[in-house]
Parts: sequence; C-alpha cells; structure tokens
Amino acid sequence: MTRDIKKYSKHSIAIIGYRATGKTTVGKVVARELGWTFLDMDDLLIQRFGMTISQWVSINGWEAFRNKETELLRECATMERVVLATGGGVIERAENRKVLKENFLVVWLRSSVEEIVDRLSRDEKSLTHRPSLTERGLLEEVWTVYALREPLYNEVAEVIIEVDKRKPEEIKDLILGVKRL
Repeated sequence: MTRDIKKYSKHSIAIIGYRATGKTTVGKVVARELGWTFLDMDDLLIQRFGMTISQWVSINGWEAFRNKETELLRECATMERVVLATGGGVIERAENRKVLKENFLVVWLRSSVEEIVDRLSRDEKSLTHRPSLTERGLLEEVWTVYALREPLYNEVAEVIIEVDKRKPEEIKDLILGVKRL
C-alpha cells in the first residue's frame, strides 16, 4: 500500500533500528526532501551532556542514560514536521514504544547482523562514541542485543525497510512511498 507521506495523519517520522543501519544518513535525506527539520537523538544528548554518550554512560550508567533518552523522546514528540533518528535502544522501554507509536510514523531500517558488524567495525565513531552494550566482543554483542530488540522494533514499526546493499536515496524513496517491504 502506498500513501502520500504529506497526507499521513502523523506529523513526524521516527527512524528506528540498530546502530550503524543508516538512521542519521537516511533521516537527513528524508528531512531535506520533505523540507522538515532533522533531529538526531544521540547528537542532541551529546550536546546536552557536553561529552560523548560513552563517557556519560561510564559516569552515570545505562539506566540514567535511558531516563534522559525518554525525556528527550517525549520532548521531540511535541514537535511537528520532524524526522527523528532515534538511538538504537530507544525501543527497549515500553513507554518509549508507546510514544513512538502515538506520535510518529515509525520506520525501521533493518539490516543483517553481518552488515551491522561490518559497518561498526569500519566506523571510527563506533570505537570512540558508542559504548559497549554487553562488554562482549562485537559480533557476540550484536547478535545478543539484536535478538532482544528485533521483536521490539517489529512491534512499533509501521514501515520496515531492508537496508543492506541499498543507497540512502533509494531508502528515502521507499520511505516517502511508504511501502512496507
């Protein structure tokens, strides 16, 4: 089914997915095409913290981080005409899943575990800014966390796009066509 995104009943888009699936890159392209504001939750939190998420989590812990993330999501939900790139774990809290479903067209950028591991291993930002989620090796961490999050992503996603081997422009076109793949 295809709908005109501009006539969709929700006035903002949230892009969800695991780390390194292209949420920021694609979100910027979609926002530019629509003439909407682009927001990246991780970037906003880094600005507010005055340090990387990895540094902040090492000082304050994951629970405190998730609390700040929830506050920011609630704030973003009050805005209109926003394309929001969420953090990969925002869907872990039931409250956040509810906020996403009620306020955004939720697009899940789904990627294979192998592709995620490849992207993370090549991404300098991952090495310095993204804290370990499990203290395990990269491959084991991605498999473990992805298995826990996949049903949660699926629960809130209204649009699911397989992103492996797709360019940001193609993904943008799929989002704006609102096709469930």
